[in-house]
Amino acid sequence: VFAGMNGSAVENFSCVIYNVSFMNCTWQAGRDAPGDTQYFLYWKNSRYDDAMECELYITDENGRNMGCRFQNVKIEIEKAYFLVNGSSKNSLIQFYDEYIQLYKIEILTPPLNVTVNCTRDPAGCIITWQPPLTSHVENVNCFEYEISIQKK
Repeated sequence: VFAGMNGSAVENFSCVIYNVSFMNCTWQAGRDAPGDTQYFLYWKNSRYDDAMECELYITDENGRNMGCRFQNVKIEIEKAYFLVNGSSKNSLIQFYDEYIQLYKIEILTPPLNVTVNCTRDPAGCIITWQPPLTSHVENVNCFEYEISIQKK
């Protein structure tokens, strides 16, 4: 049973991990949330971790928390747990929670040290690179690459 006024929980909650260890989570205020509603994000990277509140909120023009920036995020095997609750002087606010597999929301960096060596013989060109940086992939054979070659 969800305590709180219907339509007061956050909507469109989403997170993205970028540059190996940074994560941004954002949301929109519930469509029926009172104007004074303030939201707070808590998360746990695994069931063994303690819940942590966001340390750097993203706010709108009215000072309402609408997102959070995280640093030093490590992608674990388990799903991470996110909870956004709210407070208002006017009514109880419903909470929103979700489990997210962090590797699924990671935007990988481009491959590193891309080199192209072309010769005049029919063999053409040899393209080499190093895998993208990531905090959790131990087997670089897990990556798939796509190469787009354009003549100029």
